[in-house]
Amino acid sequence: MNTRWARGSAGAACVALLLALTPVLTPAMSATAAESPAPGAESDAVPETGTGRTVIGDGHIDIGARFDHGVWTVQIRDDTTRPAIWRNTTDVVLRVGDTAKTDVPESKEFGFLGNPGEQVWLLPQVQRNGVLWPGWNSQEPEVASTVDREVNWQLTGVEGPGDFVLFLNGSFGTPKILFDGRKKLPQETGIEVNSHVHGNWAFTEPGTYLLDVRMAARTKDGKSHTSTRTLQFSVGPQDPGRAFAAKPADEGPDAASDTPGEGRPEDQPEPPKSSDTDESIAPLWWGVGAALAVATAGAVLVWRRGSSGRRRTPSSRVNGPRPEGDQR
Repeated sequence: MNTRWARGSAGAACVALLLALTPVLTPAMSATAAESPAPGAESDAVPETGTGRTVIGDGHIDIGARFDHGVWTVQIRDDTTRPAIWRNTTDVVLRVGDTAKTDVPESKEFGFLGNPGEQVWLLPQVQRNGVLWPGWNSQEPEVASTVDREVNWQLTGVEGPGDFVLFLNGSFGTPKILFDGRKKLPQETGIEVNSHVHGNWAFTEPGTYLLDVRMAARTKDGKSHTSTRTLQFSVGPQDPGRAFAAKPADEGPDAASDTPGEGRPEDQPEPPKSSDTDESIAPLWWGVGAALAVATAGAVLVWRRGSSGRRRTPSSRVNGPRPEGDQR
């Protein structure tokens, strides 16, 4: 009994510390997937796919896989409209305004965000007014009814001026990192069928971020489905239109596949390595240089013997081609 009391006291102290040091992160400590509202709860109708570009900087959205007219694809469910609609990722820029800025807490558990006191842009696990609230789900009706067990979600690429981290707040606020753009990619996590989750999306610098994501699953009929798309984030006070200008190439024919393979083109043959090329050419260049030197010396000698005029002294140094250094 005393041991349990001691553990409870330690946990309470940890919570108190986080309450004091992390005013923005604190609400996320109590968040669970169950507390997030189910998307589309107001209607049983399947949302259509919207058209036209849009910037979303407030309210609830979800990233998820769905069957759009029978084709497996990753899209963004926009719950900021009524009724909700799905949108293609190339048509959406997710805006992370300065209202999302917060200080990195002093707790060493959040050291992956930076040094204490530094500012980061954070889309929190729990909804806040004026801040975008992105989650992810596997609740699209056809997905929920046909996918076997879970959807595999991968982060395959990150492009941006700073670092990107997606993490959850677990017991007593202890962070659990799902994706870290600074580490080797791809990274993956599972999304159980018919689930809906929120996390903390952190960006360390303002600017445009492009996150390449892949969602794959096997349906109960044994077929494999894969879709790769790019999420576009505009962080800080910049014009969100700059993120559209980045033009992610994620809507091509190889972006989605209903076969087990990834459908990627074969890599092009690698060019010869510079070091190997230099080493193989060097003897040839030296041979040409030596031949030129001998020919030049012979010509000068013939000229001297046949000349009746003033004497000329042959050059003491003949410059032939030299091997070039590594230009890399």
